[in-house]
Amino acid sequence: MFRLILFVAFFTTSLSISQELACTVTVDARQTGNENLQIFNSLQNQLTEFINNSKWTNRKIRNNERIECNMFINISSYDNDVFQGTLQIQSSRPIYNSSYNSPAYNFNDKNFTFRYQEFQNIRFNPEIFESNLVSVIAFHVYMVLGIDADTFEPNSGDLFYNQAQKILDFSQQNGYKGWAPNDGLQSRYYLIDNILSPTYKEYRTVLYDYHYKGLDFMSTDIKQAKNKIAKSLMLLDQMNKRRPNSFILRVFFDTKSNEIQDVFSGGPSIPVTNLISTLSKIAPNHSDKWRKISF
Repeated sequence: MFRLILFVAFFTTSLSISQELACTVTVDARQTGNENLQIFNSLQNQLTEFINNSKWTNRKIRNNERIECNMFINISSYDNDVFQGTLQIQSSRPIYNSSYNSPAYNFNDKNFTFRYQEFQNIRFNPEIFESNLVSVIAFHVYMVLGIDADTFEPNSGDLFYNQAQKILDFSQQNGYKGWAPNDGLQSRYYLIDNILSPTYKEYRTVLYDYHYKGLDFMSTDIKQAKNKIAKSLMLLDQMNKRRPNSFILRVFFDTKSNEIQDVFSGGPSIPVTNLISTLSKIAPNHSDKWRKISF
């Protein structure tokens, strides 16, 4: 009887329907000199509830399928209800038949200015601009969802990227930075532009091949998996030849460079001379890691 109770409890827990994200939100206000103010704790708690309790899609998600992510908000200054700072977003993807989570999205949004009053209602309406706080957070939520989807099925992130594009479109008219072409190359505008552009089509192919055809087979055949990962990374050279030093390429390697070094520095060896040469050419900012790959 006790075994039956345990089984039923586990089965119920694993199948219970949940929201899409399991996100840890951190608000750091040390740069303001007033980090102990209650309003920063309130902002952190409200955003945590908003992100994790909102239903972002129509999909039925089990608890164990929630996407793990982190949002780190560094507040540099505030004046009354106007806050300025940066937002670091990271998400990960579980790897089949292992306890390892692979980094999937790593983006530092440097244009994060918003208005916030303690305990204000934070809600997302996909049809209108509510506030820059909501728009920026929702934009990155859909980026997380889109990239995660692309790692499991080719080009399956379209629905989420299109919603991120829609958020950008109705946010451009409100004067906040990060939404327009003239706000710098490392912005939300160019992030979604690059991902949806055919010019950078290899990026999304690599997301799938690298994770689903590569990392997910590490527990089955490490050598074959490493060859698949290497082959997928070589596709990025085609994109780089078409548009050298693209923003989306830098985003990819900011996310994956440490993992790439680890993958090719242990276990059964495969030929990596051409791979290292290509990585050094298309991602020179990480050359110190490529030099450490042992083969």
